[in-house]
Amino acid sequence: MIFREAKTADIPQIQIVRLAVKENVLSDASLVTDQDCVEYLTVRGKGWVREIDNQIVGFAIADLQDNNIWALFLIPEFEKQGIGRQLHKTMLDWYFSKKTDPVWLSTSPGTRADQFYRKCGWTETGKYGTSQIRFEMTVEKWLSANTLPSVSNH
Repeated sequence: MIFREAKTADIPQIQIVRLAVKENVLSDASLVTDQDCVEYLTVRGKGWVREIDNQIVGFAIADLQDNNIWALFLIPEFEKQGIGRQLHKTMLDWYFSKKTDPVWLSTSPGTRADQFYRKCGWTETGKYGTSQIRFEMTVEKWLSANTLPSVSNH
C-alpha cells in the first residue's frame, strides 16, 4: 500500500473512485470535471491518495481558498480499513499547518460519512444546500483531539 500526495496524473483514477461511491453520489458526473480536479490539486489546495497494487482506492482534497474539504472518498470495498481516517488526518494536519480558519464540509445526513465525521469530532453547524449537513472543525478542536498527552518521567 502506498499513501502519497496526489498528482494531476492521478485524476483519471480519482474520478473512478468518486463515481464508485454508494453514498453522496454525484447526480451528474459532469459536475466534477478533470479541470476542477486540476484546480483543486494545484491552485486551491492539495490532495492525497491511497494506492493498492497501482490502483487508487481512496483520495482526499482540501481547499484553502474556501476553507473547505472538497473531497474524501473511498471505493466501497476499501472502507473500514483505516484508509479514510489516515487520509482525513493527513489532510487536516496539512490544512491546519497552513491556516487557522475553521474548515468546513458537507455531506448527506444518515450516511456513513455523516457518522465518520461525527466520530472524528466535527461539529454540525446547520444545513448546506437543500439536503446536506454542514460540519465544521476548528484548529483548537483538531489540535486538542490529535495531540498525544506528554509522558511524565517520575
